[in-house]
Amino acid sequence: MSFAVSSSDPSTRQMDGLEIYRLSHEPGVVPPSDITPSCRQIMGARQACSPPELHPEVVPMRILHIDSSILGAYSVSRALSAQIVSRQVAANPSAKLIYRDLATQPVSHLSAAHIAVFQGAASTDPALGEDVAAGRAFIDDLFAADIIVIGAPMYNFSLASQLKAWIDRVCVAGKTFQYGPSGPEGLLPPGKKVFIASSRGGVYTGDTPAAALDHHESYLRGVLAFIGLSDVTVIRAEGLNFGEEAKAASVARASAEVAAL
Repeated sequence: MSFAVSSSDPSTRQMDGLEIYRLSHEPGVVPPSDITPSCRQIMGARQACSPPELHPEVVPMRILHIDSSILGAYSVSRALSAQIVSRQVAANPSAKLIYRDLATQPVSHLSAAHIAVFQGAASTDPALGEDVAAGRAFIDDLFAADIIVIGAPMYNFSLASQLKAWIDRVCVAGKTFQYGPSGPEGLLPPGKKVFIASSRGGVYTGDTPAAALDHHESYLRGVLAFIGLSDVTVIRAEGLNFGEEAKAASVARASAEVAAL
């Protein structure tokens, strides 16, 4: 926005809105005599010459999508996690997606060499260096994400070892949790939402005797809460090994829960 003085004045010049704002607001600044009356009127009404509105950069929502099933296209947890992500992206079209496939790009399980590097030892193994860097990136993922979607199949009453390896990389004292006067404290900031796409061959909910063997969802909820992620919703398909009809019904129920999110 600019303002011009009379064209008959040889000292004609243009002033932009920011300069007029400065002249009208800076203490001790006397407006020049060569500006038009309209500019003086604008300067008299300071609210009309407020500084150009600043629009801080809008940071898009970040969605972290993690899959851990080894079954590829045959995986129920992968199908459900993809549905959850699609639902979240539909609600947040500008969201930025971070995808980690722990089955096709697995991180190594912790070793003595990893611990030595964590404690300050130099790494002479390029592969180990890359693996340690990948673990640090997983922690960065968690801090950056607003929504976290985890595809978590049950294997032998617990998590896939690939997902357990990821957990071992993100549960780091001084990074994602610490011990305070009252015990452990999660260090991830509040406000993050977690969805777990759970798939299980048997049935472990309700009064079933198999409930005692659930070291899957219970463990995952516990370890996430340990680092500060307590807002967790589980979308579950179980009884998948009870026949095709039971499997289809369970998957349909889980998909309906996703659609209702």
